[in-house]
Amino acid sequence: MLPELADALTAELEELAGRIRLRTLPAFAGRGRIHPEIDGRRVLNFSSNDYLGLAEHPTVLAAAQASLSSTAFGAAASRLVSGDLPAHRSLEAHLADFLETESALLFPTGYQTNLGVLTALAGSDDLIVSDALNHASLIDGCRLSRATVRVFAHLDINAARAALADRSRAFRRRFLVTESLFSMDGDQAPLADYAAIARAARAALIVDEAHALGVLGPSGRGLCAAAGIAPDALIGTLGKSLGSAGGFVAGQHLLRRILINRARTLLFTTASPPAAAAAAEAALTIVRSPEGDSRRAIIKAHVARLTDGPRFSGAHPTGPIIPLIMGSDGDAVAAGRKLLENGLFVQPIRPPTVPEGTARLRITLSALHTSEDIARLAEALARLPAPAADRSLSGSGPLP
Repeated sequence: MLPELADALTAELEELAGRIRLRTLPAFAGRGRIHPEIDGRRVLNFSSNDYLGLAEHPTVLAAAQASLSSTAFGAAASRLVSGDLPAHRSLEAHLADFLETESALLFPTGYQTNLGVLTALAGSDDLIVSDALNHASLIDGCRLSRATVRVFAHLDINAARAALADRSRAFRRRFLVTESLFSMDGDQAPLADYAAIARAARAALIVDEAHALGVLGPSGRGLCAAAGIAPDALIGTLGKSLGSAGGFVAGQHLLRRILINRARTLLFTTASPPAAAAAAEAALTIVRSPEGDSRRAIIKAHVARLTDGPRFSGAHPTGPIIPLIMGSDGDAVAAGRKLLENGLFVQPIRPPTVPEGTARLRITLSALHTSEDIARLAEALARLPAPAADRSLSGSGPLP
């Protein structure tokens, strides 16, 4: 490496370490996602997005293995060239049926889905109105689109309405972009209100349901279905509740057609392995079944049990994401280390992932956790030093 570059990068890493923001990768191992091993020691994981516990479900694993037995592993090309395979098309058909949309389109990752959708639909003559706490993939998609971006205060309906009413120039198109269940705070967007103000402003509504699909709404169809709305683009992921890998967007046939021609993150990358699509389709079948209902009920009971205590006083989350705001980076890291000493893995989340002053323990619950697991976590959390400010589930702050 060029010496000058090496010196600059070393200084940058040292600066991050001094601010307690140097990140490392936790070396997980083992077959399970809820009971993995770290450095040869079995731990109880409360940071996985495998909400329904389907990543290790026998039916999901069998579907992936059957796919591997009947076809090659890699798609070996982009979908536009020669990588569009039966497993992809079958999963898209089932996703569209599940979400009651005309079509669905798979992308290799959820991140690429958001980048592809936003950059294909919006351009330099357009306006995007975006929630301040939207995921990094949405933020990056807004930026890369070259549209004018107006960021509104988190969950502030009036601020979103005012931003959409911007008449500073004659915008070609207007978009309102939000998550449904926010990934770091676990709070929900007022989707019915957003749909109404978007309609009044002649704006398209784009909703990222990554953390809600499979867990919330009728039969796990997400918060858009719960609110009775149909966004212009509904974005989801296969790597959380479905326990597989990849992302997708659902909507009208017209949306699918334009993305096939304009979404660079679809056009210029190798398609996901067909085994991943087969696994996701098997998981989707479980999500829609009585077993899916049962697993959602388990998560709901876990959430109620964990938040029924002083540490989460006043918190009423409906989803599997429960943040415990510690305030300072040091407090969050120390709390995570203390929990790990007791065999509990809860990853500390620090800025810039979350706003300054809101470093936290981001707790996620799974249907594979037991009542005893939840009690063990609650006892361990109760023994932690009190955070500098009791702001659990505050859901407020500036753009990361």
